[in-house]
Amino acid sequence: MPIRVCIFDDNKNILNSLNVLLHGNNEIEVTGLYENANNLKEALIISEPDVVLMDIEMPGISGVEAVRQIKKFNAGIIIIMQTIFEDEELVFSSILAGASGYITKDSPPLTIIEAVKDAYKGGTPMTPSIAKKIIQQFQLQNKTVSPDEYNLTTKETEVLRLLADGLSYKMIADKLKMRYDTAHSHIKSIYRKLHVASMGEAISKAIRKKII
Repeated sequence: MPIRVCIFDDNKNILNSLNVLLHGNNEIEVTGLYENANNLKEALIISEPDVVLMDIEMPGISGVEAVRQIKKFNAGIIIIMQTIFEDEELVFSSILAGASGYITKDSPPLTIIEAVKDAYKGGTPMTPSIAKKIIQQFQLQNKTVSPDEYNLTTKETEVLRLLADGLSYKMIADKLKMRYDTAHSHIKSIYRKLHVASMGEAISKAIRKKII
């Protein structure tokens, strides 16, 4: 049986191009095309995918949040992120959320097809830089520090939880009804207290240490 694939991308041209590309391979069947993930559960029920190609940045539900929701709905669905550029923090956050790998949107057609097949067989298509970052994060698991020692405020913990949900700085500020600068200050404080330098590292540590 062919690999069932559904695609999420807010760019219609990319969506159609991927559809044509994958339809041309007899080992793959495209079962759904979606411009956003706002009706994610319904889309998954209709398309019944083995593999999802997920745009990492979309209006409404972000790609990272969509990964979390897909994994809650059906942990067996394989997700490959699509990016325009290799944004390490966003890609790393999506991997932590449950994605199996990623491809850049300008990848050669054969690379995209092989990424789908590789992920379906249990592989993790990604560049060495992202793979190295993930290994480094897992190595940090050997360091045991009590979450209480980080001294995060209630508001900082709330901001960190929203970061882990895939919200941008602006979305966090809007949700918590605070100024963008205030949200940014909270995030800088979180980085300092957790001894990290990026959003991906902060989320990884927060989950690993059960801070959120």
